[in-house]
Amino acid sequence: MLTFTDKSQCCGCTACASICPKQCIQMIEDKEGFLYPQIDTTVCVDCGLCEKVCPVLHPVQAKERPTVFAAVNNNSEVRMQSSSGGIFTLFAEQTIQKGGVVFGACFGKEWNVVHRYTETLEGLSVFRGSKYVQSDMGTSFQDTKRFLDQGREVLFSGTPCQIAGLKNYLRKSYPTLLTVEVACHGVPSPKVWNSYLSDKKNINYINFRSKCKGWKGYHMILEYGGHKEIIPSGESLYIKAFLSDLSVRPSCFACPAKINHSQSDVLIADFWGIDQIQPEIDDNKGCSLVMVNNSEILPLLHQLDCQLYPQNFDCALKYNSAIVKTFHQPANRKFFFSLLSRCGFSTAYRMTTTNNIICSLVRTLYRKL
Repeated sequence: MLTFTDKSQCCGCTACASICPKQCIQMIEDKEGFLYPQIDTTVCVDCGLCEKVCPVLHPVQAKERPTVFAAVNNNSEVRMQSSSGGIFTLFAEQTIQKGGVVFGACFGKEWNVVHRYTETLEGLSVFRGSKYVQSDMGTSFQDTKRFLDQGREVLFSGTPCQIAGLKNYLRKSYPTLLTVEVACHGVPSPKVWNSYLSDKKNINYINFRSKCKGWKGYHMILEYGGHKEIIPSGESLYIKAFLSDLSVRPSCFACPAKINHSQSDVLIADFWGIDQIQPEIDDNKGCSLVMVNNSEILPLLHQLDCQLYPQNFDCALKYNSAIVKTFHQPANRKFFFSLLSRCGFSTAYRMTTTNNIICSLVRTLYRKL
């Protein structure tokens, strides 16, 4: 039976709940808004499958260094709709054109983030762009296996831990499965996201990474109730809470699936620093960093309608350390979450980060409790 004493030991991938033959594991939200497995011991038969598929308990061995490229989609419209260079869409289109299925993260009806699949080219648009919230996996693992068992091509995109969870859940390799890892700084709490949106009524559009002012100076856009907010990333309280690690899951501070333990075929990220490494290809409209972990994928990559530029692994990591690095838990993270339910996101964030003497004293006293 799966047990853990520290919440950093669960990444929330849902592999355990998905594999349970008795369906006695439910993913239950904790006080911070993250989902954790809860086992009905009256139904559990102690088969051990939940333990066997856990990517935290069973991380893979380190691999050789991946083959690295800078890449740019030749379709400028798709590239502008994407967070970086638009390479995910090309892999996804290739899968759909073979009669396959593509899984990815998209917004749900209430602007929560969920994992879904599409079998059409038109359906790919909702998967473009970053979603800085941990996605609800739903039945994505079971659906992926169902399609694979039918012999269909499947592209599954997600965070490193989601892909590790999927691979462990499947328990065997499938030649028709392509896993595309989205480089991950950490996964923010859905509760934090919902609190941030609580005063924004009648939302009709959200974009975490708009390139309306350029790729490197991306903006967050929200349209709601007849209003339109265009917020520089450096001024968005939500983005600042995310990048300062206040809102991310405890397991993100001990990630079991970073590049040295990745189970993905290919990793896609922003190629930050391309203006320093190869400035002639930087037009501030987005460039993807592509790291191929599975050499069998290289022919597929070279078939894509994009510009490819071989790169050095160490040079690429110099400007995007989150691909391999985990970050330390902020001293005031628990203080932030203790205020969230009582005060709402904005007040909780400001009280956690302000240099006001009274707030600083309160934070210090809280840490000593």
